[in-house]
Amino acid sequence: MGDMFDELRAAILRGEYAPLQRLIETDLVQRYNTSRSVLRNAFTRLATEGLIELQPNRGARVREISVDEAIEITEIRRAVEGLVAARAAERVTDDEVTELRALGDRMRAAVENLDMLGYSELNAQLHSTVRRIAHHGTATRIISQLHGQMVRHQFRLALVPGRPSVSLPEHLAIIDAVCARDPRRAEQAMHTHLDSVLKMLTTVAGG
Repeated sequence: MGDMFDELRAAILRGEYAPLQRLIETDLVQRYNTSRSVLRNAFTRLATEGLIELQPNRGARVREISVDEAIEITEIRRAVEGLVAARAAERVTDDEVTELRALGDRMRAAVENLDMLGYSELNAQLHSTVRRIAHHGTATRIISQLHGQMVRHQFRLALVPGRPSVSLPEHLAIIDAVCARDPRRAEQAMHTHLDSVLKMLTTVAGG
């Protein structure tokens, strides 16, 4: 069950199915070589995560996230990821410091090379690495659920002209604070970064 669910979830997160697109049971049963009952279980879990919506007698479709909802999600992420960054600063090992610094270098290189797709992926990798270092299971579960709903918006933000040059120093500040083992500064750096994401989303909403 896990495999098929994970594969379908990943496909939705990658944007293989557009917002509001119907998920046709017969197609998916074939694609994932699974049964209708397993597929329906997966649909129920994806609906709980807010990735799809189930409509009576009409099946499932990919849920559209409004900008207002994206702003609310980011507000919650700001609180939870700030906590996670502080915890990561308390727990980071020497090896993880090296790993974070290397990630920062790769992010800098991606921006210099105008590799926006690579930068977007490194951005996600940085956030997930900080969560792994923090060892905060509940926060990680909450964020992964919220993040699933936000992926498309984040992808759009990453492609906004000039955006990476704004977010790169924010990301490097998070890395510096965690590596300096300074919980307050790490939390502040994460808040600053997500405030800037909120500002972008508000601009998108206004535009």
